[in-house]
Amino acid sequence: MRQILLAYAMISLMAFAILSVLSYGHGAGYVYIYWREWQIQSNLWVLFIVLALISLIAQSLWYILKRYLSREQRKRENLFNFKNLHPYEQLAVIWLLDAGRDQQTFIQHVFQQSSLLHGVMQAKLANMQGQSQKALLALNQTHAMAFELSELQRIEIYLAQGDAEQALTHLEFLNQHALSPWLEDVAQAYQKRLTILWGRFALQFPWAYLRATQYGHLATETKTQWLEQVLEQFEQASAEDLHYLQQRYLNLRDDLDSRIAPVKLLWLRILARLPNLQHEQQELAEQLLAEQFHEEVFYLWLQQQLLQPEPDYPAIEQHILLWEQQYPSVPVLIFAKYYVYQATQRQQQAEQLLSLYPEHVLMSYLRVQHALKQQPELLQQLNIIFEHNAHYIAIKS
Repeated sequence: MRQILLAYAMISLMAFAILSVLSYGHGAGYVYIYWREWQIQSNLWVLFIVLALISLIAQSLWYILKRYLSREQRKRENLFNFKNLHPYEQLAVIWLLDAGRDQQTFIQHVFQQSSLLHGVMQAKLANMQGQSQKALLALNQTHAMAFELSELQRIEIYLAQGDAEQALTHLEFLNQHALSPWLEDVAQAYQKRLTILWGRFALQFPWAYLRATQYGHLATETKTQWLEQVLEQFEQASAEDLHYLQQRYLNLRDDLDSRIAPVKLLWLRILARLPNLQHEQQELAEQLLAEQFHEEVFYLWLQQQLLQPEPDYPAIEQHILLWEQQYPSVPVLIFAKYYVYQATQRQQQAEQLLSLYPEHVLMSYLRVQHALKQQPELLQQLNIIFEHNAHYIAIKS
């Protein structure tokens, strides 16, 4: 239909130019039509416009009727050969069957005539076959208007090659590149694909991702997986990696409120391993505990406080009392209060706490410890057992 409209527009312009030249100095002409009882008097311009409109309407109706009849005939037609399908239908069948790897020759043939997508599809198929160099050469011959699609494919190739530097360079360039107008209708799908590639890069190169100048574009699930990988590989990190890690946290600290609790908890575990960010660790732990009580968060907070060269016991006690009001009946708070009372020489108050929560493991540990205080060897063995507990807290003696 679009082609019909364009053809009529072109013919109309040509006819307008010809009539304008012929009418110059002679007027618009005169037309008289007499048929039965009807008489029409007009000029050549009006006659041309009426005939053009009648022709356009007739051809449009014929085009619509032809498509309708063809569609109805197709519904009743029995297919016996895959080749009888329209190329778009053939591609749809391959897509529905997820048979792209098995039908690469056919796909390449379909896009052979596409000057826009031929190079990108050739690169895609070559990369699927593991021929990365051939794929990169094909991308060098792609149409300029397919730049974004070409870059996405190039990033996939670099990820497959394990080239972190090249992948990061192209990811950052695309992240700040204005999308071509013809892709605006699929902008959401484009951004989703770019986010997926950022996620693949972050999980494949967790430390290299810290060198990205732009961030915040990982999906929540991917962000969680990335932080878990950073924790798993923490011992293998270089001094430079740790510097970038600290800088990343400091840059996003103000936006951390909008993150979900599991992401904050993972950052807290990381901060607990970074001695230069003790203040940030305490700040984040207290923020998490103000939102919801979490035993691990409290353990990390308490351990940091008690391992200070000079622990501020009044401040520790004040925090514990506030959390007791907010979260009543939490045994670990009593456990922590016991150590504060012991450290501040309030033995009687500490012993009064031992009768609370008789079935809780930490309180049972304190009761056994108190009973063995006159037997150093047994007390040492008890401490060794306690240190293997998942909730062990390193406390400065």
